[in-house]
Amino acid sequence: MTYDVIVIGLGGMGSAAAYRLAQRGKRVLGLEKFTPAHALGSSHGGSRITRQAYFEDPAYVPLLLRAHEMWDQIERDSGERIFHRVGGIIVGDPDSGAITGSRASVEQFGLAHELLDASQLRERFPALRPAHDEIGLYEPGAGFVVPETSVAAHLTLARRAGADLRFEEPVTHWEPGRVTTSRGSYEAGHVVLCPGPWAPELLGDLRIPFEIERQVQFYFTPAEPFAGYPIYIWDRADGTSFYGFPEHDGAVKVAFHHGGEICTPETIDRTVHAHEVEAIVTATRSPMPGLAGTVQRAATCMYTNTADRDFVIARHPGHDGVTVACGFSGHGFKFVPVVGEILADLAIDGVTRHPIALFDPARLHRP
Repeated sequence: MTYDVIVIGLGGMGSAAAYRLAQRGKRVLGLEKFTPAHALGSSHGGSRITRQAYFEDPAYVPLLLRAHEMWDQIERDSGERIFHRVGGIIVGDPDSGAITGSRASVEQFGLAHELLDASQLRERFPALRPAHDEIGLYEPGAGFVVPETSVAAHLTLARRAGADLRFEEPVTHWEPGRVTTSRGSYEAGHVVLCPGPWAPELLGDLRIPFEIERQVQFYFTPAEPFAGYPIYIWDRADGTSFYGFPEHDGAVKVAFHHGGEICTPETIDRTVHAHEVEAIVTATRSPMPGLAGTVQRAATCMYTNTADRDFVIARHPGHDGVTVACGFSGHGFKFVPVVGEILADLAIDGVTRHPIALFDPARLHRP
């Protein structure tokens, strides 16, 4: 069976790519190892932060400006609510990387924001108890997206545009122009790979040392009200950080950012242990004492990290008929709609108007 484009992996990025390619009139086959919007990779958990005050690098901001426009369009076209604009607060020492980086982004791009000292933070958001020397950068346009709803909406729109989507059909081999699965073999003019934590397995020929990191998401019934709060990222003096959300679907979600065990999709420990619960309770006890109510549940997910924590989005350097998107390093989901657009550009035209030089895989090649 022959298609214009085969998309491997239908999580956040792959579902968006399948939609944008089909929307442009391409015959698209989408292949997914698991069921739609599954919870075994990196596109689940009920909420993902989105913000434009981007401390990682101001170079990401133009992509985020476009992504926010596209979230609105996806909601209109699908009829689903995906983006919850609840605002966002970055908390830390004035000289911390999160604060200085966020300030650089908002100042360079003229983004709406406020700087709040500790007393102002406590007055506006009583559940947050920063230290006297911590400050917060508040971004009113920030919020969170629901990953499962995003994936489902993109898949629905892709099907509506004519894409052939197949689930529980793992890829066993790919090469330019041909993909083999557990059920058959398919041909296409172009292949797009969005493998998530399966990048080391499917993209070994990139010679990039991807690191798969186990992460745990915790869901609390809080002791104090958290409804109506912004998302928050707390950059701590000890070098660790945690992030969290307002109350959503009856729970307050909070998690550490990085610092998890290194694993593979096959060896990841899906059990959340008592010492891990104690660690998040201990970390949040002082800055958010009202959070430490009842732990409802916890769930694991995976980050696919690059050495510099920047993405890999490019035409495959060894195969002109292949495009790759991977290595999102725990901060990729907010970019889903614009990455879908970029992948469609690269697959069809070989270039994109979006700034993606930062994501060139050549920077990461092993010798």
